[in-house]
Amino acid sequence: MRHRLTTPVLPAFFILTAALLAGCSSTPKADDADDSATHASSEPAFDITVKAPKKVREYLEQYVELKRYRNFPGLQMTEMTRLLGGADEDVRELMGTLGYFSPEIKIDAYDTGAAPADSGISAENSQARPQLVIEVEPGPQTKVTEVELDYSGEVTQEKNFPARRARFERNWDLQPGEGFTQKEWSSAKSEGLRSLQRNRYPTAKISNSQANIDGDTNEAKLSVGYDSGPLYKFGPLRIEGAERYDAQGIARIARLPSGQNYSEADMLDAQTRLAGSGYYDSVFLTLDTDTANPKEAPVIAQVREAKMQKVVFGIGMSTDTGPRLSLDHTHNKMPWLGWRAVSKFSFERDKKLLSTEWTDLPKESGWAYFGAGEVKRELNGDFTVNSMQLRGGHKKSSDHIDRSAFLQYDFSSVQGQEKIPSSSALSVNYGWTGRYFNNNTDPTRGYGIAAELGAGYTITPDRDPFVRSLLRWQGFVPAGKVTAPNGSSRSARIALRAEGGAILAKDSAVIPATQLFITGGDTTVRGYGYKKIGTRVADDQVYGGRYMYVGSVEYQRPLVRNGEISAWESAVFADVGSVADKAGDLSPYWGIGTGLRWRSPVGALQADVAYGLKDERFRLHLRLGYSF
Repeated sequence: MRHRLTTPVLPAFFILTAALLAGCSSTPKADDADDSATHASSEPAFDITVKAPKKVREYLEQYVELKRYRNFPGLQMTEMTRLLGGADEDVRELMGTLGYFSPEIKIDAYDTGAAPADSGISAENSQARPQLVIEVEPGPQTKVTEVELDYSGEVTQEKNFPARRARFERNWDLQPGEGFTQKEWSSAKSEGLRSLQRNRYPTAKISNSQANIDGDTNEAKLSVGYDSGPLYKFGPLRIEGAERYDAQGIARIARLPSGQNYSEADMLDAQTRLAGSGYYDSVFLTLDTDTANPKEAPVIAQVREAKMQKVVFGIGMSTDTGPRLSLDHTHNKMPWLGWRAVSKFSFERDKKLLSTEWTDLPKESGWAYFGAGEVKRELNGDFTVNSMQLRGGHKKSSDHIDRSAFLQYDFSSVQGQEKIPSSSALSVNYGWTGRYFNNNTDPTRGYGIAAELGAGYTITPDRDPFVRSLLRWQGFVPAGKVTAPNGSSRSARIALRAEGGAILAKDSAVIPATQLFITGGDTTVRGYGYKKIGTRVADDQVYGGRYMYVGSVEYQRPLVRNGEISAWESAVFADVGSVADKAGDLSPYWGIGTGLRWRSPVGALQADVAYGLKDERFRLHLRLGYSF
């Protein structure tokens, strides 16, 4: 390293040393001195210019030690000499963390106005205050040539350990041939440890690690030893902080797989289910690793219970049904029954709804009894329909799968329309939903499938048997990867959706409107109004029908902003759907369009502009969140 100074070195050294020794006698804490110095001067005492390749320059500008002293009050050029004494070693250490162990470093100091034209300092800064110029030629970066991973503990006793070890080595983050940096080295060790801790071995630790760096050949040989410790299995779930509610019954909501191998993902899923149950304001699950028997390790749930009752006012807007006002009331423990009741009143432009659902805690089998009812007035096609629905039965939720079996009563009447008589029906129904997405709230791959089957009789105006079925499917297929200039990437995808339903009954049977099919809108066939695709009745007006199909294909692609992958995505799509009273009368309604997706903190926001080919008009569709 070479220094070019405009003041004598030795006198400046003695002056600065004396000043520092005098200050030490009256400064109780160095941190206090730094703080007071920082706040004493808002104007930097000198400027630092780094001349190096971009990645190196940005790193040095952020972490170089000299930066700490820029706001030291009254710092003169003579005092900067001491600072330069340790600068070379500091820069070399920083370069070493980036994998450059033989850099060429030159540090120059210039007094006010003394910087030459080739220093890289602007004329404005050169005339303002002293300047330090750090010039670095990194040289070759050290490359990883060998990685040795060693394992001990119960993991080595697994039957498939050779295959698992090969997978560990294959997924190791810092592979031979890659550039060595301290950050990547630390990250690779930690991620290798996490791969053990996430499944089966939560107490795994690093027993030893070593990075042998050859500065002459710029080669790095890495070795890490992992001690897996004992294998852990889930024991019982213990809820701490339970007072108002039945802890044993609520524990079944968590569906912790007791007796199975420990999995961090399974424990977090159980925590999410407890937090979403409505019984707790906060939930935190931990595995008791101090237990004497790791094969039956208890899981401790620390909870803060929610209030017995809660009221929530809401305001919103939908392009389907317009502005919305809502009032939700929750009672977590109803008198006598002890069930949870969730009641809702919603007022929208085209829909008014009053509903309630009562649910018992799950039994040992996982099934829970429930009862529900709703009264609704809604614009259904071209008609205003008043309806009532009551249902009661039991339901069960397990990993990926929801089931329900229930008895249902339906009643509907068309307001101001005599040609469509009021009707009611009683039916027995079974529903099954399977979700196999990578993320149930914002999926990018996987699929979901749902089926509903019901059989019953109309009660009024005549008694006629009917069978109703509905099948839904949605899938996400990867369609290449989008990579930004900074190296970040995310997959594009094709979203596919299909839905079909049918009601089998005599032509003369009057089926309640709540059982008929009708489609169109934000979540079905875009380009058409909400529930505006149906069969034609009474003066060619739109009403629900007995047969329905819907299909959609959409290409979703991440957008690059400011050189990196953003939270925004573009989409192009085509939707199609139809409803009719006879299968042979189904005529497709196509909608095509484009839109934007934003991964907002409160869920996925979709904004689409679609053109309905039959209506020959454009429509805006907005939607927040995703559900299947």
